[in-house]
Amino acid sequence: MKRTLGVCYYPEHWPQEDWAQDAVRMAAAGITWVRIGEFAWSRLEPQAGAFDFDWLDLAIETLAQAGLKIVLGTPSATPPRWMLDRFPDMLALDAAGQPRKFGSRRHYCHSHAGYRQAAAQMATVLGKRYGRDPRVAAWQIDNEYGCHDTVLNYSDAARHAFRDWLAQHYQSVGALNRAWGNVFWSMEYDDFDQIDLPNLTVTQANPAHEMAFRRFASDQVVDWNAAQVAALRPLTDAPLIHNYMGRVLEFDHFAVARDLDVASWDSYPIGFLSDRLEGDAAHKAQYLQQGDPDMQAFHHDLYRAMNKGRWWVMEQQPGPVNWAPYNPAPLPGMVRLWSWEAFAHGAEVVSYFRWRQAPFAQEQMHAGLMRPDDQPAAGLGEAAAVAEELRQMPDVAPVQAPVALVFDYASDWAWKVLPQGADFDYFRLVFDAYKALRRQGLSVDILPPDATGDDLAGYKAVFAPGLATLSAPLLDALATTQIPCLIGPRSNLMTSELSTALPLGPNLPDLDIAVTRVESLPPATMRPVAGGGAVLHWVETLEGSAPAVITGEDGEKLLVTNGTLHYLAGWPDTALWDRLVDLICADIARSRLPDGLRLRDTATHRFAFNYAPEAQDWDGQTIPAAGVAWWPLSADSRTG
Repeated sequence: MKRTLGVCYYPEHWPQEDWAQDAVRMAAAGITWVRIGEFAWSRLEPQAGAFDFDWLDLAIETLAQAGLKIVLGTPSATPPRWMLDRFPDMLALDAAGQPRKFGSRRHYCHSHAGYRQAAAQMATVLGKRYGRDPRVAAWQIDNEYGCHDTVLNYSDAARHAFRDWLAQHYQSVGALNRAWGNVFWSMEYDDFDQIDLPNLTVTQANPAHEMAFRRFASDQVVDWNAAQVAALRPLTDAPLIHNYMGRVLEFDHFAVARDLDVASWDSYPIGFLSDRLEGDAAHKAQYLQQGDPDMQAFHHDLYRAMNKGRWWVMEQQPGPVNWAPYNPAPLPGMVRLWSWEAFAHGAEVVSYFRWRQAPFAQEQMHAGLMRPDDQPAAGLGEAAAVAEELRQMPDVAPVQAPVALVFDYASDWAWKVLPQGADFDYFRLVFDAYKALRRQGLSVDILPPDATGDDLAGYKAVFAPGLATLSAPLLDALATTQIPCLIGPRSNLMTSELSTALPLGPNLPDLDIAVTRVESLPPATMRPVAGGGAVLHWVETLEGSAPAVITGEDGEKLLVTNGTLHYLAGWPDTALWDRLVDLICADIARSRLPDGLRLRDTATHRFAFNYAPEAQDWDGQTIPAAGVAWWPLSADSRTG
């Protein structure tokens, strides 16, 4: 598919006499795709069973006449008020038992059978009307699963569904008691109906109980999505998409993706820097108007790992947002940079949120490509510039990166349940590894936790930090691969039920080592490492015959190896991460980059992105602040 631009549009927000002019201006700006309908249930079905499609028919016709292709959303993220009268118990409850009331969005429980069926029925109605309409060229299922902390919920519907899930998973309550270790604190059950949700306990609930609940909650999202997919599949040949988010990890996106055709995500770089990323004040000040140099790329690579590499940006930040603690405007050039960075990582479509800034309701402070007074906003010119550059440049094909990074949603759940340190966070650990690779100019692919030997083929290095429990396929791959692999810290130390692995982990093939003690370190504490660098947050004591490659200044083993497979027993600081990349990637061509400069190689081109607020000189070029450069890539200049 040729790379194109899109925009999110809400015809129900604007007078019908404005639609045609909006459509013409979109097309003139180089936009091809328009996403509509994902929040419009109250206008599609004003009362139960009374549908109004006239306005949507006209909107689709108007947009299509301007040459635009439609992404039609199913509106299940915003059930109308009458739906709550029909299903008073459909509301999600938070961990304190308080209802997530009507008055915004996502106020439903994924486990509620009645609302799940109603959402699937709406998808069916839409599919019957528009599924074979060639103007509707793609579908979005729901919107932003997990937004506003809506995966884990504690309603009666969730309680009953959880008990059913447990009965199917464990078959007998005795098996559950043994798996969870319920002899501890007399937590044994006689019947599945005695098992409650793991909230409002006096102190921490049983970790195995919490982990089971998180697995269940993820499965509920998968099943919720699958119900609408099942409704639409027979009615359309257009691709089915969901728009994931940044650093939302409460459900397994790989599992949801198995039912879809295209992965997409919503990219808000400046909002994420303020709202979702660790970092000192200097770092956040340096990238205040650009976003972190690696956050967007990480998610591009993550979502490219799904659906055979087909992915979009469904919502791209075009200006200040409304939802972060602070909301500065992008540095001039950043909308163009973010767009090209997505294309360099393989995106088919970059779609901006939104066409016109709303003058009312919750998102009225969220910028669009047009201002609320219908004048162009700053982002429109940059989007139009990208469209023109796309017309002039041939498509750039993705290519396998030299390095793979394994990512596992269940490991995030495990370490949230058993952090053992207030700042131990799985995403943060994996993101540190990703940043270390990118600082040396390396392109990175992300692999799922059940990666096989075939999946590892062609890579020159593999990094897999923090995997709570290694999958059987990945263990088999590690037993046979000759690729340098870095595992750990805190990898394969637990069973899937969050009990301590025995024999003591990490139990890696042909690597005689065991973790006999773990320590979590407060933020101001660092353990120096012989040769440079330090460990922070987390450190393990190792016993066994595997030789040490790196030790602490106290002589304790920190990195051990059998020649190919390496186990790391601590959380590195920046200097130590750089040493580790030098070691594991010794046979890969790479370049230390200036702060804020990042590269991405494709099959034919190298792209450079300057996130810094000042110009950067690199490889004979001066790349301006918020600048993008690309050039044909010769075989001898490719990293790796």
